[in-house]
Amino acid sequence: MNASDDRGIDIVRGPILSFASTRTIFKKGFKLVILDEADAMTQDAQNALRRVIEKFTENTRFCLICNYLSKIIPALQSRCTRFRFGPLTPELMVPRLEHVIEEEKVDLSEDGMKALVTLS
Repeated sequence: MNASDDRGIDIVRGPILSFASTRTIFKKGFKLVILDEADAMTQDAQNALRRVIEKFTENTRFCLICNYLSKIIPALQSRCTRFRFGPLTPELMVPRLEHVIEEEKVDLSEDGMKALVTLS
């Protein structure tokens, strides 16, 4: 879920709570909620999410992806394990970008590719 699109408390009280609170009948393991750009969520939404995380730790795991850790409230940060990722090298980026460009049938010049890699 892109938390910058659905950033208010209603998304936590609605779909996230509904998903986290239901138990799986046949499968063992955990359900996973992935929130991209979680730093765009309002403080009220983050506080509500903290309570959902606390309540449903038995069956649901949460992955919060953010650009600015400082925009995540401390109470929510304390319930997370942090992973920091460095930038990819051009040698790793170019083959993947070429694959996406081919699959999406995008016309991109060599200079365009260089600019894309430089800005990434």
